[in-house]
Amino acid sequence: MQLEHIAFSKLKISKTNMRYRDPPPDVSDILPSIMTKGVRVPLIVRAEDNKFGIVAGRRRWFALKAKKDKLGEVDDPPCVIMEGGDDADAIEDSLLENVARRDPSPVREWENFVRLITEGRTVDGIAATFGLTKTQVNQRLALGNLLPKIRDLYRTEEIDDETVRHLTLASPSQQRNWLRLFNDPHQYAPRGYQLKQWLLGGQQIATGHALFKLSDYTGQIIEDLFGEDSYFADADLFWALQSRAIASKRDALLKSGWSEVVILEVGGRFQQYEHVRASKKNGGKVFIATAHDGHVEIFDGWLSQKEAKKLAKQSEREAGKVGKKLTTASGPVMTKALENYIDLHRHAVVRLGLIANPQVAWRLAVAHMAAYSGNWRVSSDPQTTRNAAIRASVENCAAEAAFADEERAVYALLGWQTGDAEDDEETFVRRETCDVFARLLDLSDADVMRIAACFMARSLACGSDVVEDVGARLNVDARLHWQPDDTFFNIIRDRVTVNALVAEVAGEAIAKANIAEKAKTQKQIVRDCLAGENGRVKVEGWLPGWMAFPAHGIGHAAQAVADAPMPMAAE
Repeated sequence: MQLEHIAFSKLKISKTNMRYRDPPPDVSDILPSIMTKGVRVPLIVRAEDNKFGIVAGRRRWFALKAKKDKLGEVDDPPCVIMEGGDDADAIEDSLLENVARRDPSPVREWENFVRLITEGRTVDGIAATFGLTKTQVNQRLALGNLLPKIRDLYRTEEIDDETVRHLTLASPSQQRNWLRLFNDPHQYAPRGYQLKQWLLGGQQIATGHALFKLSDYTGQIIEDLFGEDSYFADADLFWALQSRAIASKRDALLKSGWSEVVILEVGGRFQQYEHVRASKKNGGKVFIATAHDGHVEIFDGWLSQKEAKKLAKQSEREAGKVGKKLTTASGPVMTKALENYIDLHRHAVVRLGLIANPQVAWRLAVAHMAAYSGNWRVSSDPQTTRNAAIRASVENCAAEAAFADEERAVYALLGWQTGDAEDDEETFVRRETCDVFARLLDLSDADVMRIAACFMARSLACGSDVVEDVGARLNVDARLHWQPDDTFFNIIRDRVTVNALVAEVAGEAIAKANIAEKAKTQKQIVRDCLAGENGRVKVEGWLPGWMAFPAHGIGHAAQAVADAPMPMAAE
């Protein structure tokens, strides 16, 4: 570079000057000084078309022009002559002077940064030259993804920074739709936060909320072109991956020794004021809360007020001793109602098994004679329940109907009227034993076996160990006479238990993907799988472990009916 005084007639505004296309500027602030003292700060120029293009110093040139128009002549201003051939250098110099004097508009910066990129400058190089961060440069370059009309609105300050930032999330078609709303006086064009809601359809799930690796997400990610935010376009895929990640987090926490990990429903809040701190050693639990925007918070080492009081009382009872750890079930639970339901239905199907195997029933009857059983008075088990829904479920089940048919056939063999069976059986047997005995003497061994099997089945005590033992020995398959009904699903309310059912019927992946859903939603998944509805593959012959013989917990594979022959007594 060299410093020279150049005649005003040989100067022009260079096309590399960032304000080349702007209208003449207001120079009233510097004109008095230039009128009296001339130009003191050199213009930055470079040779262009037999003249010198002003790269930096445009306002000084206009002030000189105003002086020349008024006085007719001006002194040759001092100029720094740049080396030719590098438009990028010229653009940088123009920008640097304007940045030092006053901040240019963001759109103006974008225009010149784009020109610098075109001339071969890098984002890092631009940032270093102008003392900006890489993100700041990218923010300006992002404006290039906006429609020109939107940039004009920003240039004229008809829309603010936040609105422009959110519009960089929009596709060209979305930008055009927004412009139509903006230009229509009868419509409302959303701005700011409302604009983001409008663009993302209300699902603002930021990528920063993901517990999983972003590489596992195969859907589209919408990025804020300012480089600050990005969002998941496929909310369903996000929630499937997020739920699996939450389930894995739960498994890891349980493995590390926490007594229980409670996963709250999506949107559910952990209320700290309802809980007290408790260490892992003292039975503290972990609570996982997931917001509707996908953000997950983990609260470890807490107990409810009720549990804490229970622990305190336990510690008091063990005066001088270390309080025992308060433990709670972290797996599927069997409620009283569910236990009642299972006992009655297992009882019903085992009674049918006895009817089909009179020799076994006869030997069981002999065992009842030799060793007292609570029902050994040939009275029907009362099948007690206070729950009307369970009572209706059992009364209408296939096993009960089949058993009632067999009872009527047995009564016919004995010469009884069906209505007599509804009398007080204990009195009935005691009063007419001789008549029954006489009748049995006239029947074949097969008929006697059939009658014995029926009465043995009627006297089988519901919920007893005998039900379990007989069912296992006879390889009873409850699936032949029982299907999960509404009552079965309605009495299961524990979300951990319901999720275990989902895992058993639909698979671990689906269970983990829905771990934070409401119990009602998860039950519907099980129903859909069993019915083959709503896009679910139909699962045939599913039997919960509670209904199997021998019984086992939920989460294990359902056992198939054994093909081995029924054990029989020696002749």
